[in-house]
Amino acid sequence: MFIPGGLTSLLAKYGYWAIAGVVGLESMGIPLPGEATLIAAGIYAGSTRTLNIWIVIATASAGAILGDNIGFWIGRELGFRLLLRYSGYVGLTESRIKLGQYLFQRHGGKIVFFGRFIALFRVLAALLAGVNQMSWPRFLLFNAAGAVLWATVYGFGAYYLGESLKQLTKPAAISLATAGVMAIFVTLYYLHRHQSELEAEAGRAIPGRPGRRRRGTER
Repeated sequence: MFIPGGLTSLLAKYGYWAIAGVVGLESMGIPLPGEATLIAAGIYAGSTRTLNIWIVIATASAGAILGDNIGFWIGRELGFRLLLRYSGYVGLTESRIKLGQYLFQRHGGKIVFFGRFIALFRVLAALLAGVNQMSWPRFLLFNAAGAVLWATVYGFGAYYLGESLKQLTKPAAISLATAGVMAIFVTLYYLHRHQSELEAEAGRAIPGRPGRRRRGTER
């Protein structure tokens, strides 16, 4: 079975640490091939038996969860401060910042869970959840569920299907990416058409100036 030489060398030399590192860094917001590494590790485990597939899945899950949580806190602490400081330069009013927070309060779980399966969202979802002040317990729940399911599906898929998984996932990945882009455009169009009423709802849900959510207000 063919695995790209760079990934083969990485897995042979660093094993589970390579899986956790690449997946974790991608989840933090760094554009690395986390999914390709997981698939390669599954194929490598199935063809050489030098890696245990259960540990591959556990390692990928742990890397994804840890990386996403680091990305979340970077977005929540650093990204949110930058947003407040420089929002005026990019045309973000207080009402629009509140709208972002409001949307993540209502739909953040879906974005975090399903974003794990779409390349662009997988890199950005945790950062955006943090910037938009999604509650951490809710983020952790949906993030962990998505990470474990993602690692299990792709890890076992690569282990049992080997190279054929790549042929199966290519059209699926294209379809998911297309659906993700379409969802972004549909969402932006809807927000544009209903911006005033959504901003009014956000203002009622988040009174006062936009700020970091306090303990006791998270749900």
